[in-house]
Amino acid sequence: MNEMQGENAVRQIRIEDYNYPLPDKRIARYPLEERDACRLLVRAHDGTITDAIFRDLPEHLPDGSMLVYNNTRVINARLRFRKAASQEGPGALIEIFCLDPVEPHDYALNFASTGRCSWACMVGNSKKWKEGPLSMTLDIAGKPVNLTATRTARTGTSSVVTFEWDPEVTFSTIIEHAGVIPIPPYLNRETEKSDSRDYQTVYSRIDGSVAAPTAGLHFTPRVLEAIDRRGIERHELTLHVGAGTFQPVKSDVIGEHPMHSEFVEVERSLIRRLARQLESGKKVIAVGTTSVRTLESLYHIGCMMAAGMWDGELPQWAPYSGAYPLLSPADALTTLAQHLENEGADRLTASTRIIIAPGYDYKIVGGMVTNFHQPQSTLLLLVSAFTGGDWQTMYNHALDHGYRFLSYGDASLLL
Repeated sequence: MNEMQGENAVRQIRIEDYNYPLPDKRIARYPLEERDACRLLVRAHDGTITDAIFRDLPEHLPDGSMLVYNNTRVINARLRFRKAASQEGPGALIEIFCLDPVEPHDYALNFASTGRCSWACMVGNSKKWKEGPLSMTLDIAGKPVNLTATRTARTGTSSVVTFEWDPEVTFSTIIEHAGVIPIPPYLNRETEKSDSRDYQTVYSRIDGSVAAPTAGLHFTPRVLEAIDRRGIERHELTLHVGAGTFQPVKSDVIGEHPMHSEFVEVERSLIRRLARQLESGKKVIAVGTTSVRTLESLYHIGCMMAAGMWDGELPQWAPYSGAYPLLSPADALTTLAQHLENEGADRLTASTRIIIAPGYDYKIVGGMVTNFHQPQSTLLLLVSAFTGGDWQTMYNHALDHGYRFLSYGDASLLL
């Protein structure tokens, strides 16, 4: 699987080949009390597996490696409105799940909005919301704030919802008070107060995700300090995780599965630093599949820029299409950084739909920290691509040795 396969071959991958039995009791419903006390499966480059504890991660990182993690912060994206009561009985509960900002389109500007903004949303119990606005009254700093939601458009499975409120506060403050953290559906429970803390990484700071980059949940200040003492550089990037990360592959072959688009933002200085790291032959270790997607997207964005083909979003099948020349990783990153410099931009802001599946040739990532993923998921395809197709040995070991699975479960380090 080291050679890049053609697009047609990758499209024909059958998702049923990436299934495994996951007993319900092995899904972690809650995290451990100490984040870094979870287990860590270490898979060496030759496939050798070692069992460890996550707080020992720094000892297993290659000398001179660079750790890159996602600083996105999960927002209280789930807002629940109650329709007004009528003679027919109590009003229906309508859940609005904010997915992506529409107006303003920029995340930071949207969260800073006062008075009005719009989002693409999924609407629960949608049939009960035929027309008219929904409303709720919030208590913010002891003052009542009236929030209304109006559905202004429908696009496929989602709706555009316009929110309006008293203009003294930002939308960031509004959802902080009006919404709840959207924990993954496979936990099969309601959000609890503890999730507001547990479902955020200790380094989260940029609002925008509707799901956590869960490999990062295991990090604690003492683990980060131990990484620093080893002289391993730590760097941040941003990918806002969308609800599509939980979207199951429903088609028989992955060529019929549409990948969701996700917003990425990477500083130009980090892109330059990544180029130097790769030129020196040292490893880049990605924390989580979101960081993996972002880093690998940088390579193909640089190649597309060199070919004059970049338009702001990396298509799902671009890496397999053969539509542009493939540069060396360092040259692609340098091209990207130079393009940003010529544009007077200190960071890349883009979207990616990249799907990483067996047949993909990793260009940037030399190691990853990741959790154990759902059967028949695109995340399992990504892991399989990195391990040369040998994901089953690792997952069988985890199942046989009592590892906990999915978002609040245990972790692995793949080299």
